[in-house]
Amino acid sequence: MLQQVRGCRRAGRLAAPGTGSDSNGDTEDVSLFDVEEETTNRPRKSKIRHPVASFFHLFFRVSAVVVYLLCEFLSSSFIACMVTIILLLSCDFWAVKNVTGRLMVGLRWWNHIDEDGKSHWVFESRKESSQEKKTMSEAESRIFWLGLITCPVLWVIFAFSALFSFRIKWLAVVIMGVVLQGANLYGYIRCQVGSRKNLTSMATSYLGKQFLRQNTGGDQTF
Repeated sequence: MLQQVRGCRRAGRLAAPGTGSDSNGDTEDVSLFDVEEETTNRPRKSKIRHPVASFFHLFFRVSAVVVYLLCEFLSSSFIACMVTIILLLSCDFWAVKNVTGRLMVGLRWWNHIDEDGKSHWVFESRKESSQEKKTMSEAESRIFWLGLITCPVLWVIFAFSALFSFRIKWLAVVIMGVVLQGANLYGYIRCQVGSRKNLTSMATSYLGKQFLRQNTGGDQTF
């Protein structure tokens, strides 16, 4: 019996408990061990694969918002607060555009000038296989889009607040935050959704399908 169990272990064809004649304790232990090994090797979608990129994706933009809200308590110098906020916003723009978007969600956008001097905007989305999609972290994607969308909305609110409260000196800083973080938001939305031509073709095909469905449905009623 011991030789049969060893032979089944080597071949990897042990019977499940209760399905064959070898339903002893050794067979059950080996089958449970195989299940535990499969669960440990199974990729976890919620695991953060790039913790450093996820940290800096939120660090610079959240720090800029905190400094703006607490600038009057941190320092009495407007120039020092303004320079600090602009530096944080610039670091955030560079990190999100060049690093975190590529690592966390597989998106990238940039601008290049051709030989004729024309400017071209490129929006790319990484093509992944089915296995890479299974191992892609959902937690990183949520962190990326949550930070990318929330902070520009806050800067828009700050812009209206500075405008209506007549804080004109802060208006330039707030507009800088709206422009830099709004540019990243627009770029990555274009990467995620596609170019305008793709959007137009999708809308045209959708309207065409709806039109055909209505016509076929009307013909069937008669």
